[in-house]
Amino acid sequence: MSGRGVEVSVVLPAYNEEATIENTVETTLATLDEFLPSGTFEVIVAEDGCEDRTPEIADRMAAEDERVRHYHSDERLGRGGALNRAFEAADGETLVYFDTDLATDMRHLEELVESVRSGEYEFATGSRWMPGEEASRPAKRDVASRGFNGLTRTFLGSKMRDHQCGFKAFDRTALFDVLNEVEDEHWFWDTEVLVRAQRRGYDIKEFAVDWEPKGDSKVDIVRDVFGMGSQIMRCWWEFTVQPRITKRVSIAAGIFMTVVAVLLMSRYLPLNEVLNRMSQADPMLVGLAALVYVISWPLRGTRYRDILEELGYTEDADFLTGAIFVSQTGNLVFPARAGDAVRAYVVKARRSIPYPTGFASLAVERVFDLLTITMLAGVVLLGLALTGATGGLESTLFGSAPSGGESASKYGAAGQTALYVAGGVGLAAILAVGAIVLSARSDRNLVRGVVSGLSNDSYADYVTGVIERFTGDVQTVAGNRSAFLTVGASSLAIWTLDVLTALLVLTAFPSVSLPIPMLVAVCFFAVSVGNLAKVLPLSPGGVGLYEGAFTLLVVGLTPIGWSIALGAAILDHAVKNIITLVGGVASMFWLNVSLTTAVEESKDARAAAEPTDD
Repeated sequence: MSGRGVEVSVVLPAYNEEATIENTVETTLATLDEFLPSGTFEVIVAEDGCEDRTPEIADRMAAEDERVRHYHSDERLGRGGALNRAFEAADGETLVYFDTDLATDMRHLEELVESVRSGEYEFATGSRWMPGEEASRPAKRDVASRGFNGLTRTFLGSKMRDHQCGFKAFDRTALFDVLNEVEDEHWFWDTEVLVRAQRRGYDIKEFAVDWEPKGDSKVDIVRDVFGMGSQIMRCWWEFTVQPRITKRVSIAAGIFMTVVAVLLMSRYLPLNEVLNRMSQADPMLVGLAALVYVISWPLRGTRYRDILEELGYTEDADFLTGAIFVSQTGNLVFPARAGDAVRAYVVKARRSIPYPTGFASLAVERVFDLLTITMLAGVVLLGLALTGATGGLESTLFGSAPSGGESASKYGAAGQTALYVAGGVGLAAILAVGAIVLSARSDRNLVRGVVSGLSNDSYADYVTGVIERFTGDVQTVAGNRSAFLTVGASSLAIWTLDVLTALLVLTAFPSVSLPIPMLVAVCFFAVSVGNLAKVLPLSPGGVGLYEGAFTLLVVGLTPIGWSIALGAAILDHAVKNIITLVGGVASMFWLNVSLTTAVEESKDARAAAEPTDD
């Protein structure tokens, strides 16, 4: 059909609809023919990577009736993606879509179309939650729908009662104005379109419809819980939080959180005693500790070079060490680990390494870090448990602390939180790495198998793709035994030097006189758990979490008092952070990189790293 006279384009998103698509198209054409002049409408089957006979049926119908068009996709685009593609190709100025199961009574189609075609509204949508509608829902679906729409109204400020009813019409110009900002291409597409249209001030008509679900409809774990919930939070963050996060706010927030931590410490901890203990530390041993920590940085650059080589890029270790310095400095200055994305920006800007590779290499490095420190913590904890040396730790966590007196129980709360966080992170790291390694050595697609076991919805394909891209990069290293051993060995060396730094700082305190094997074991455990606790981006550089975990474990496993343990934790972390800051500033001058510019640019870097359908 020529597009000249077409005013209304109805799009039918179809996935494996061989049993119903012919009846749906015929019913749609007959209903449109009742109230629209001949030649003013078209029906487009937006076939979304079907695996049944839907494409053949749609091709045949398009060949037999010039009012029917068929758009085929070899791969799944998701409902939103299929609609976007079909609407771009449509000829009408009034764009309509509804679900192919015809759950909404077709007697409402004229009101839907004419609401927009008349020019009275830019958007129109049927509603199963307005007075006057008749909808038969299974209890599980009813609860899920009410919950989702309630959350959308609460967090996103929407005035709509029903965002997901698959029965909508749009003015072409208005829709494409809104679609410029719509990110979701799956089940949340409907909701995001309506929410953004409201925010832009478009007139939207929501009217009651009679609706009856067809087929086996059920709540889907991946789509409804993970997918929809995460998309609501994404939009809430974009609408409410992100506009307020400027460079000044980020820096001020980091400073504020650090100051609050210091004030709380001064209120609840004996800082005068801690500072007095720190002043007695042997400066020679503290200096030696700093030197040991400095030595670990070239190893970080070498490890990062090995990871990049496995991903297909060869760079010198000196440059990569500088890039790591800059990114870690960003993590100290800005909250929420904003510095992690800085490294991808630096290697892209200075060595043209693509953003996806930059983020992938960082992810691989993080996995090896988590695996290494979790292994160290686990091995030492097992050894301490076998020797009966964990009794003090149990007392500190669940009773009164053995060496801190009555006030010590007050100090353990932060350490307990950090320890629980570390335990959760460590367990997650072990499970994730184990799954990745097993998947790398298996001919089966374990990731897709697990996600498919939870969901058979199209959103599961999207989630699976994201996970597969991450695990694929890790598998590139994990699947190569030589590379795995090389990166694993360098990770072990890096964290051993980190622990040795803490050990030298602790032994710098004059009253610490424990057997060296015991000190080594305790430091391995305390540093490992402290760094696992820092994974949560609750403060710049993990200030507070690291000190809390380190202090709690040293006090719980040794006769060392709270003031010495806390003083050692603060001094250890301070030495490491100072070296990181000095190295970061020097690297910024050397590489000619502005940290604030890098943080700003790296916000777009994450978007650039997302794959496209091209």
